[in-house]
Order: sequence, then structure tokens, then C-alpha cells
Amino acid sequence: MANNTPLRIGCAAGFSGDRTDAALPVVQALIASGQPSVLIFETLAERTLALAQLARRTDPDAGYEPLLADLLRPVLGLCLAHGVRIVSNFGAANPHGAARRIHALAAELGLARPRIAVLQGDDLSGPAHRALLQDALGNAMPTEPIVSANAYIGAQAIADALRAGADIVVCGRVADPSLVLGPALAHYGWATDDWDRLARATMAGHLLECGAQVTGGYFADPGYKDVPGLAQLGYPIAEIDADGHCTITKPPGTGGRIDERTVKEQLLYELHDPAAYLTPDVVADITQTKVQTVGTDAVRLTGVRGHAQPATLKVNVCFESGWFAEGEISYAGPRAEARARLAGEVLRERLAGLGPLRIDLIGVTSIFGDDTSRWLDAPASGSRDAHNDVRDVRLRVALQHRDHASAQRLVREVTALYTCGPAGGGGVRTAMRPRLGTVSCLVPRDAVAVRFEMVD
Repeated sequence: MANNTPLRIGCAAGFSGDRTDAALPVVQALIASGQPSVLIFETLAERTLALAQLARRTDPDAGYEPLLADLLRPVLGLCLAHGVRIVSNFGAANPHGAARRIHALAAELGLARPRIAVLQGDDLSGPAHRALLQDALGNAMPTEPIVSANAYIGAQAIADALRAGADIVVCGRVADPSLVLGPALAHYGWATDDWDRLARATMAGHLLECGAQVTGGYFADPGYKDVPGLAQLGYPIAEIDADGHCTITKPPGTGGRIDERTVKEQLLYELHDPAAYLTPDVVADITQTKVQTVGTDAVRLTGVRGHAQPATLKVNVCFESGWFAEGEISYAGPRAEARARLAGEVLRERLAGLGPLRIDLIGVTSIFGDDTSRWLDAPASGSRDAHNDVRDVRLRVALQHRDHASAQRLVREVTALYTCGPAGGGGVRTAMRPRLGTVSCLVPRDAVAVRFEMVD
């Protein structure tokens, strides 16, 4: 595939649960360009894999992105007909299951059977890797059952799969920007130690990986940072040149905006050190980067430098951590806040001894509260009249406990507020779900064997 023709990569999802109608305008724009093109879906967050593993326990055929068919159905035929490759981490905990579902979807749509490559090697949750995790975690090794352990693998296997002719590459846990770097490696044939080019394409992937964040979605703040057309937000496209520099655009006619501010916000997103952004493929340095407007909704990124890849790979380990219970109830009308506060005090007394409760008054003190609920002991701010002017309050109470029956007590106590007071409570909603804990570690790169497998 190596050539100097610019490569266009569009992103149609930034997390599991993203909009499912975003891909079609992106694919149409990629096809209209007449350039070599790739479509990516980024659908994994740090705990998505653990939830996928839990789903697979219930159904061995599950464990991949639940919206997989909805994401692909509008564009699969167009991509296959026009040579737009698809690369995604929507395999989650079951990449082979995702591949089977894509083959089934193609059959449903009357399409030729696509060539699908599945990446393997990121899953370290099995017994064979227990000693590796123990060495890496030491005393932090969970004593509870491990639900998932996944290494953040890099772009090389994606590139190898594309060079082998894959129409679609299904991954589990790869580093988000590797979804873009892999196609760029395959397209341009860069050496795996061409650190500057690898870093530039990595940062292009970093700009795309959160989907519509870079086109103004998460940027929008009315009256301060206005963004037009949020209801029809366009998702981003990166044109990457032979030196790895990129220009970020979006499909014509879609909502949102791309300018230097939206790009800079996304560029700095989750960037712990601008001089040393660690990925499995390269260490990127953006301290000399230039962000420049080159047209309407078109911003060019240049000047990224790269350094040798780390000797280790990050691993996230999720483990069973008891149960999470929560309940909500609303109070409205005169003295609503006072009644909601009293309800919180009742629950704290009734559930004493189970451990700390998280108690929030949504709309009064929630986002800025803390897990100890210390605010509950303090008088409300302002005058008594101002305090009583809050006329619509929702009380939320949450508890984490290792024992199911103990956590279940919170659900019962919140429900009992209907008649046990205070007055006027309504709209109770409760939930119980397994709680997951997470620890992270670094393992030697050569301890993680990564490969791809064609599943024609």
C-alpha cells in the first residue's frame, strides 16, 4: 500500500453508546474525496471491557460493542463497494464474536462476505498471565476475582492486517490513537522507528479518537463558545500526508465547527505531559506544535516530534468489588430542600454501620459535593428564606458494599421514604449492580504477544 497519496481517515464514534447515525456523512465525504480512505469507530473506555466481560459471562456470544450492527448497517455496503477500510476496537471482550456478527450483517444486507482480521493478544485475564500480573502489581494484586485484564497494544498488527488485505480490522483493547496510526503505517510504509512521523499520525489519532469532541460537541458553551447545529453534529475527518502532518475537517453540510480552539482543546485532552505523551507506538512531543486554520472548518496540525516507544505496555485490571446500590427520590414545593435534607439524615441514621454513604441534593449540591457528604452537617447557605426558595430537589443516595444483602438495604430504605417521611417524597428510582475495582500496571512489551487472524 505504500505511496505518497494523502490518506483520509474519518471517525464515526468516540465511545460505546455514541450516536449511530454519524457514519454515513463521514463515509460519503470520504468517498467523494476520491482518496484512499479508512473509517474508524472508537468504542472503548477504561471500564467498557470489564462490562463486556460480564456480558460474555451471561452470553458467550456477547461481549462486543452492543451497537455494532446499528453502527455498521448504514455504511457497510458503501465501504465495501468503494474500498473504504474499517478499523475499530468494537471487538471489546469478544473480537471473534464481533467478526461473526459483521459477517451475519453482511449476509442480511446481501453483501459479499468481507475479509475480516481479528487482533489478538491484549487479553491477559487468563490463568497463563496471572504470574505476569502478580509481578507487575505486587501488593496491589487483587485478591478478588479478576474480571478483565487488558494491555493497551499498538498499531503494528493493525497495519499488518491491512497489508494482508483485510477489509475490516476488529480489535479489542488497542490504544485509541493506534486506530489511526495503523492505517497510516500500512498506507505509507513508514519504518517502525520513524518516530517523528509515527508521533504526528498518533496525534492525528488523538484528535479523532473522541469523535465529535473536536468538531465542537464537548466544546460548546452557549454565549461563550457557541457551536451551530449541535443536533446534526458532523464527526471529524483527518487528511494525513506522507510526513504524518494532518488537517482536521468534517463532512460538508453537517453541524458543529472546527477551528483552532476546538482542536487545541482536544489536543490537550488527557495529555499528562505535552513533551512526553506515552503510547504503545511512540512517545509524542507537542511542545513545538503549530495549530493553523487553513480553510473553513479546516485546521492543520504540524510540528509534532517523536521519541522511541516505551519498553512497557499499560495494563488495566478490573476485578469484582462487591455491589453498588443507589436510590433517588424527589421533593417539590415549599421547603423542598429542607425535606430532602431531612430524608438524607434519616437514611444516614438508618444505614449507620454499613460504611460511608454518598448523599447528594441534585441541583443544590451534587457535582461539587464529596463522597463523605460533609455538606449535610452544615446549614444551608444564604438566609432561611433563600434556603426555602429551592422548590424542586432530588435526593440521591449511594452505597458501595461487598455484601449483596447489605447493599440491598439502601434500596429498601429509600423506597420506604414514600410513607415514612418526610412529606411529599415521590418518583423513587433504585438500582443495584455489581461493582468493579480497577488497578493499572506496566508489563514488559515482549510479554504481550500480539497477532492478527483472518476470519474469512
